[in-house]
Amino acid sequence: MDAGMTNAADKIIVALDVATKEKVLALVKELRDRISFFKIGLQLYTAEGPEIVRAVLATGAKVWLDIKLYDIPNTVGRAVESANNLGVHMLTIHLSGGSEMIAAASAARANNMLLLGVTVLTSATEQTLREIGVSGKMDEQVLRLARLGVEAGIDGVVASPHEIKKLRAEFGDKIKIVVPGIRPSWSEAGDQ
Repeated sequence: MDAGMTNAADKIIVALDVATKEKVLALVKELRDRISFFKIGLQLYTAEGPEIVRAVLATGAKVWLDIKLYDIPNTVGRAVESANNLGVHMLTIHLSGGSEMIAAASAARANNMLLLGVTVLTSATEQTLREIGVSGKMDEQVLRLARLGVEAGIDGVVASPHEIKKLRAEFGDKIKIVVPGIRPSWSEAGDQ
């Protein structure tokens, strides 16, 4: 599955981190000639619902729905079906949900939708891992969960730039690696 990521306009994904549907559509309209993919995150999706996905898709753009699904396998599978029905091109799930949840998500997708796994949130630190009972190092946890995801059928992972080399060494070109949060130096560093 490739979600049509074959040209330069597909290699950059613009995060639609704006507050209103009007601002979203204005930004998509402004960039649409140069950018194919737009990311709709949890905050925008919660505020505007599935209609914002439909509105962006109606412009001819592709949508990465980055809502990091994490629930029981049956619920995640049904949510993936709903994302398929919306026409989403990429969707994220949390790999810490386990192999059964990942497999349910993978089995439920259709229409060449890419399923991306989130290993460890890019905001997490070694201390965060300790708080949730993970005793290993960050890079070990990333690889552990990425392996679990690949074995259960994901197409790729969301990773920090620091993780790319180890992920490529482990998986080669078998998976896609999406790197969020690359931004101009003047932007806010604590968010993506």
